[in-house]
Amino acid sequence: MLVGTAVVGCKVGNPYKRPVLYTGTPTYYTPGGVPTDTLLLVTQEVKDSMLLSEIPWGEYLQDTVLVGLIEEALVNNIDMQKALQNLHIGMESLEQSKANFLPSVNSTPGGYRSDYYSENYNNYGSNRARKNHGEGAIPNSFYTERLEYSSALQASWEADIWGKLRWKKEAARAQYMKSVAFKKALQTAIISEVAATYYNLLMLKAQIAVAKQNFQLNDSTLNIVRLQYDAGETTSLAVRQTQSRMLKSKTLIPELQCAYALEENKLNQLLGRFPQPIVITSELDEVRFQDIYETGVPLDLIKNRPDVAMAEYELIRRNAKAGVAEALTYPQLTIDASLGLNSRTLDGFLNPVSSGFAILNGAIFQPIFNNRKLKTNYRVALSEKEIAQLDFKDTLIDAIGDVSGSLATLDKLEEEYAIAQERIQVTRQGLKDAGLLFKSGFANYLEVIAAQTDALESELNLIAIKKQILIANVELYRSLGGGWQ
Repeated sequence: MLVGTAVVGCKVGNPYKRPVLYTGTPTYYTPGGVPTDTLLLVTQEVKDSMLLSEIPWGEYLQDTVLVGLIEEALVNNIDMQKALQNLHIGMESLEQSKANFLPSVNSTPGGYRSDYYSENYNNYGSNRARKNHGEGAIPNSFYTERLEYSSALQASWEADIWGKLRWKKEAARAQYMKSVAFKKALQTAIISEVAATYYNLLMLKAQIAVAKQNFQLNDSTLNIVRLQYDAGETTSLAVRQTQSRMLKSKTLIPELQCAYALEENKLNQLLGRFPQPIVITSELDEVRFQDIYETGVPLDLIKNRPDVAMAEYELIRRNAKAGVAEALTYPQLTIDASLGLNSRTLDGFLNPVSSGFAILNGAIFQPIFNNRKLKTNYRVALSEKEIAQLDFKDTLIDAIGDVSGSLATLDKLEEEYAIAQERIQVTRQGLKDAGLLFKSGFANYLEVIAAQTDALESELNLIAIKKQILIANVELYRSLGGGWQ
């Protein structure tokens, strides 16, 4: 017990402590758009509400089709499968670091033939050849043969006096946990990417429907202009311009359909499968999110982010590497043991009493001069630890900025969407009025075309903003570290 206490007390290196990265209260963005020095960021005052990042992604997204696609992606996505294999590799390395505390044991059974020659006889090769061919005899003092039978178990164990093996184990554990965090980060990214691609498909689906409606409207207008031309009430220029507008609106349909096919291929790739049609029954206006939540305080905002965890595990690993580098500058105690049988004759080899042997050796290795390698490695390890700490701080700053940016984006998109809704009411009424005036002869075809163009743009713009709001909700969820639970 005293020996174990003494060995533990000799551990070199510094135990990991999370660095203090803030000296004061930072300023954060609030949903109202005003910076504040308070730490509380709440999107909705709801009693007993939960942090947004702690809501399961299936409950947050509330779309059975999207949930099914995400579930498939989390199983079949190629990057996710590679991450799982890297996780297995990390686990094997961790188990290896634990096994370093145990002695290594090897077996060396076999038979040996030894040839001995006189040190003073220079032509022993020729003499041996003559002997093998019967051309003369060689004195026993010049040439000797000996057979030897041996079998042994050899064990070697290094005493972890300075904590080198324990630091290696901590480094391996940190690397494994970093792989776990990477897998979580990848899962969050896949959920976000699948959702964003899915919402792009919904947007394009809605825009294709609007484009088809607009084409039908333009085609109807063209028919009216043609009738007016036949009646001598308008010119051929009006027919051509109206027809040009109709063809332009018709061109938009295959353009949007092409974009839809590309997004569909992208989603199939995320799902880890070959291109194939994806059945989407949902509509853009039907999408809803879980909205009973609060964002929490800054530490809670980022505590679930896998990239923050990865940065901290890398700092822990670098700290452990510095401990290993320092321990290598101190003496190393190795104990070797052998137990086996050895005899010149096969009969004697089979008799353990006469052929048995046991050897126990202890060796201390003290590095003295290695061309400054150990000192250099230690100082480099300390610098790499400082770099990892700076990376950790940078990741924290980026994480909080990410959350702040997501809140700002979502807030402003809601304002933009309200304006777009107001605009679309105006353009729809304008389109209706233009049609009535055109049919009654109080508006010309140019005014109708302008009203149709404005209405189309407002419809497509409203759909695009709706899609951006959906993606912004997913990005806020991702920036808070949700989706990997």
